[in-house]
Amino acid sequence: MRTLKINKLILLLIGFVVVSSCVEDDDFDTPNLSFDEPNITNTREMSSLAGDLAQEQSANDDIFDPQPLDYSNESDTVSYLFNENDEYITGYVVSSDEAGNFFEEIILQDKAENPTIGIKLLIDVNPLFTKYEVGRKVYVKINGLSVGITNGVLTLGVLNGSEVDKIASSQETAFIQRSNEVATIVPLPLAIADFAEDKTNMMIALGDVQFNRTEVLDEDSDFTTYASSQSDQFDGERTLESCGSSASTIFSTSTFADFKGLALPTGRGSMNAILSRNFEGEAFIVSVNTPEDITFDSGVDMRCDPIEVSCGLADNAGGNNLFEDDFESQTVNALISGNGWTNYIQEGTEGWVAYTQGGTNSSQGVSARIDSFTSGDASSIAWLITPQIDLDANNDVTLQFETSNSFSDGSTMEVLISNDWDGTEEGITSATWGILSDAYVTQDDDFFGDWFESGIVDLSCASGQVYIAFKYVGSGNEDFDGTYELDFVSIDAQ
Repeated sequence: MRTLKINKLILLLIGFVVVSSCVEDDDFDTPNLSFDEPNITNTREMSSLAGDLAQEQSANDDIFDPQPLDYSNESDTVSYLFNENDEYITGYVVSSDEAGNFFEEIILQDKAENPTIGIKLLIDVNPLFTKYEVGRKVYVKINGLSVGITNGVLTLGVLNGSEVDKIASSQETAFIQRSNEVATIVPLPLAIADFAEDKTNMMIALGDVQFNRTEVLDEDSDFTTYASSQSDQFDGERTLESCGSSASTIFSTSTFADFKGLALPTGRGSMNAILSRNFEGEAFIVSVNTPEDITFDSGVDMRCDPIEVSCGLADNAGGNNLFEDDFESQTVNALISGNGWTNYIQEGTEGWVAYTQGGTNSSQGVSARIDSFTSGDASSIAWLITPQIDLDANNDVTLQFETSNSFSDGSTMEVLISNDWDGTEEGITSATWGILSDAYVTQDDDFFGDWFESGIVDLSCASGQVYIAFKYVGSGNEDFDGTYELDFVSIDAQ
């Protein structure tokens, strides 16, 4: 037993000597991760791929003059054949899959600052951020690859039938080479109202934005997190809105993102995001690499939400009618006019028109109708405003109306009130408008063939000489091109 203990002690001493001789101090050298810059000289501009695809699209349409790239055309692709002279494009990585919000794709833009084009590179590799971090310059050999439009954005990968698919993991190094350069990406300043297809696949800087109040401030909302709502199947889609305009967009987060269960910020501020299109390629979306890309440094008390005017609902309307219109005297298919109405088109080409229709989706005789379906307008904002109503000279004033929709989609109709509008079209957007939040306006999930009463909206807590406005916001985009109808507007007093 004593011999065994002595042997153990000797082994411990030997081990101590060996370790001491191998490590003289506590300084460990970081592994040398540098490598030689690839010797690549045969490069071409990323934009040339878009040009090649545009030419292919024009040729298939029998158009001989060069045409802009059609981002809705997902049927045409251009394949680059293998040959002795390998050609490469260069790009800077702006996406990261570290937090799980991107998967088996690298978003590249042509410049680290002031980019002119971006492209999505599909590759069957996960994770990617360990080698292709944000800012890393890469060379992509295009020989053997194909370029096309996938989900509404310019995409590079291998051809699979008529579609662009992922590069196999075994072919990663054959097509992608890293540069030693890791640049600082300077996001491109871009307003939501200025989103365009040729700005997709770029890192953009959005200023003075916030998430819609009904999603992040409503206690009954199921959309307060990035993507953990019961209705979030593949992506969580939230409404991001501009404080400087009426524009809004979809903020999209993968349900596989590490941060899907975090609460959305409730304040107001800026964010760096990648501009893209949704899975159907029909609507613009923005996505972040990480919540750290969002800087909402203004608190809830600094939000740009509209003022809510809520006097409640009245039990009954008075017998003194101050204003009414059932639109029966209007000319069908013409803009609503006369009877003191102001019909103002703030953006786009669509205004409130007189409309009649029978069948399942029937109007009530003639009604006022607004929609931006197939308008092609990037943004549609239209106002229908009543004549001035003197609340101070009348008691217990109320408002009533009826609405119907034909799939309102992401478009909106709000009922607003102002006591400082000067009555001119130029002054509409600068006036203070509060939302009459007690008025019921038909919702997207309401049956499109029915009409819905607003309720008897009490205006007694407001004062002054006011105007009531019915404001529509939509666009020619399929997800935001809904239709609203308005009828039987009546303002009464006791």
